[in-house]
Amino acid sequence: MTNYETVDYTLENGIATVRLNQPASLNAMTPTLGTELLEAIRRAATEARVLVIGAHGRAFSAGANLNTLTFELDDPERDIGTGLESTFNPMMELLRDYPIPVITAVKGAAAGIGCSIALMGDLIIAGKSAYFLQAFRHVGLVPDGGSAYILTRAIGRVRAMEMMLLGQKYPAEKAYETGLITRLVEDEAVDATAAALAAELAAGPAFSLRGIRRATWAAYEMPFSEQLKEERAQQRLATRTDDFVEGVKAFRERRKPVFTGK
Repeated sequence: MTNYETVDYTLENGIATVRLNQPASLNAMTPTLGTELLEAIRRAATEARVLVIGAHGRAFSAGANLNTLTFELDDPERDIGTGLESTFNPMMELLRDYPIPVITAVKGAAAGIGCSIALMGDLIIAGKSAYFLQAFRHVGLVPDGGSAYILTRAIGRVRAMEMMLLGQKYPAEKAYETGLITRLVEDEAVDATAAALAAELAAGPAFSLRGIRRATWAAYEMPFSEQLKEERAQQRLATRTDDFVEGVKAFRERRKPVFTGK
């Protein structure tokens, strides 16, 4: 078993829960935290049926920790993007192509790269204290971690541009109203709500859920005719799973299906 310094990892009943565990810094991203989070996400893909990403403390993540830069500010070749290439871009692509459903549980700040990670959930549960912040312009940077891609598709170009150009907090209530998040609950109910939804998904038909993820992400960019072909291909494969047979039998017998993920 891997021992982590900056994240907590648990696996129970097919649910992998990964929590950022640097509450004193509001879970600000450091090279170590990013590397461990990526490793934990990779690990969950091999042994779980659902992944929940949350955090300890009062914030999901305050974004990059600018106190841990690996270069000097007077270095003319300075480049904060090296961490993107080694860690965060691979993390975002992994989550996009993930083989199991992803739930994010957000309280307090989800800023910078933390905002991007929070918004990669298939189901995004936010407490009333939560807010999403594109803070890059405040330190002379541009959005990264797929921010522009995710936001423009989730809430449209105009609102996404407002978030990124002005760098103002986007509160959870507004995020819920505009379709950026899935559930808005009291802070103390965030983890329990995420756990309940994870349990529901973990008991579901694994191939079907994976196919839904794949088709939905593909729809972001794929022409309609290609989307129809993708759905056709996924449906053929889904039909040949044991879970499909069980689902039909349960429907005919008027009982709740018991899926095995096969």
